[in-house]
Amino acid sequence: MLSRRLLRIKVMQMLYAYFTRDNKEIQLTEKELSHSIFKAFELYHYLLLLIIEIRDFTANKIEFARNKYRPSDKELNQSEKFINNSVIKMIENNQQFKKFLTDNKYSWVNNPELIRKIYYDIIESDKFNRYINSEKTGYNEDKQIIIDIYTNQISVCEELFNVLEEQSIYWNDDVEFIISMINKTISNFKENQPNERPLADMYKNDDDIDFVKTLFMKTITNHSDNSKLISLQTKNWEIERIAFMDMLIMEMAIVEATEMKFIPTKVTLNEYIEISKYYSTDKSSNFINGILDKMFVKLKSENKIVKKGRGLIGESI
Repeated sequence: MLSRRLLRIKVMQMLYAYFTRDNKEIQLTEKELSHSIFKAFELYHYLLLLIIEIRDFTANKIEFARNKYRPSDKELNQSEKFINNSVIKMIENNQQFKKFLTDNKYSWVNNPELIRKIYYDIIESDKFNRYINSEKTGYNEDKQIIIDIYTNQISVCEELFNVLEEQSIYWNDDVEFIISMINKTISNFKENQPNERPLADMYKNDDDIDFVKTLFMKTITNHSDNSKLISLQTKNWEIERIAFMDMLIMEMAIVEATEMKFIPTKVTLNEYIEISKYYSTDKSSNFINGILDKMFVKLKSENKIVKKGRGLIGESI
């Protein structure tokens, strides 16, 4: 399932679009938010397909070398360990994965140079060569090498980022989160698990759906009130001089802290500070930390932040 942090970022991006547009249509922006989240789920399947394409490219390279007029002993005796990787086969045969690809028609056929680039990055890595040349075989070895490829070759491939950016504006910031999601999926694989077992859902549960809707709608409807709350905590600042993204991040944090009864305040604070490091100015994280810290204390004293659940009642910031 998509992580809560990615869901927060998706909401933030659509809120930014909403507040900066002349035509402020909530329903249209909410629909775009749903589409953006679905696109991230598409990317999950698309990047799972990538390892199958790399496997197939490897198989074709081996077959081509063996069919040369005078293949060398090395070419004739290349290891088939990677092309027989059991985890890749598990992904390929998964019913959810196959249905998604059938319904959405994704393919890497138009990106042969990208496949070639990642293939050579992989075969030049020490871990891959140890995997290929090791006499030790087994499911755990197959699983670990795929996680390693996603982490150390696919996730850092600039050409991949360029290709994805050309295909969808919604994927610009998603790759790191989606690869983490893929690695978690693979880590949870069990040997000989049935093909009918689902890979991952778009949302963990209905709570995630409610989280997105509430965060989006309440940030819009409470915009004026929360803006005033922030201005009271920034008396030494002119509110107009605070970067709009900083304001938006703080407003979202206030909504989450006051509306999401089962999310610890510390989690909310840490999440939005981390988001600010990527989406705002260099000094924003410290500024936002200081303002939210004071504001949360005030809101708690006024019983506007009330947490429920085991270990959350009476929590301190």
